[in-house]
Amino acid sequence: MEKDSKIYLAGDNGLIGSALAGFLKKGGYGNIITKSRRQLDLRRQADVESFFDKERPEYVFLAAARVGGIAANINYPAEFIYDNLAIQTNVINSAYKAGVKKLLFFASACMYPKNCPQPMQESRILSGELEPTNEPYAMAKICGLKMCEAYNRQYKTNFICAVLTNAYGCKDDFQTEDSHVIPALIGKFHRAKISGADSVSVWGSGKPEREFIFADDVAGAAVFLMNTYNDPAPINVGSGRGVSIKELSLIVKEVIGYKGEVVFDSSKPDGIPRKVLDVSKLNTLGFKAGVSLEEGIKKTYETFQSQEEILNSRR
Repeated sequence: MEKDSKIYLAGDNGLIGSALAGFLKKGGYGNIITKSRRQLDLRRQADVESFFDKERPEYVFLAAARVGGIAANINYPAEFIYDNLAIQTNVINSAYKAGVKKLLFFASACMYPKNCPQPMQESRILSGELEPTNEPYAMAKICGLKMCEAYNRQYKTNFICAVLTNAYGCKDDFQTEDSHVIPALIGKFHRAKISGADSVSVWGSGKPEREFIFADDVAGAAVFLMNTYNDPAPINVGSGRGVSIKELSLIVKEVIGYKGEVVFDSSKPDGIPRKVLDVSKLNTLGFKAGVSLEEGIKKTYETFQSQEEILNSRR
């Protein structure tokens, strides 16, 4: 990409999209197109085709998606498969029709089999059964990957796919019902600290191991790949560090300064026992995540506190 290249960032209000928007602007990319959901519903095919026909972007970051934690995936499977299939199908096809030079599609580590050998290598996608709790979301993301591959093969497009591990950051959704694990824990521990609660209940046994990457590192990796990676094969984007949910909970507890007990509710689902990506391919190309888990959680909590202060001042 050149600094004046016309770039469409789909999903700029989300966790990854907002980090990408900031990273691109800091990097001197000044011709960025964004549209809010009210301005452009990416689930509507005619509207998306009209937008691409009018704007003719050169590069596309497809960060728009329906996302959520285990609870949201269990409660809204229809929305997770429909919304994601519609969004990515419309954007990828319209990008082809509009002659986009390059598109980066954000996929998810949920695409890997439930019992995938660890760390998970890109070649393991579709090698086994998926984790049932997020199967609809995972199937949609697999379809996005395969759509990019099919268009590359038939139409000679340059549509690449980044497979993300669990991302978190300052633009996270901190509502505990539908959010991902780190923002959910931050919200829980903070409210327990403020209320003086004796304990905090965490979903599952605490034994599953997960990998996390700060959103700013995802943004850096995405721009790096857009500028250097032209292989149709998917590429993992993560930190390469696995941490148990128990260890993660204790890190969040310490950052927030909560003094009570942590109780793990084993009646709730754990999900995949271990989910850590093999990021050797990305590292070999020259990119490594730079923000540690502890540092990233501190930054995320600082943002959460600022949001809470604003909300409290309005009450």
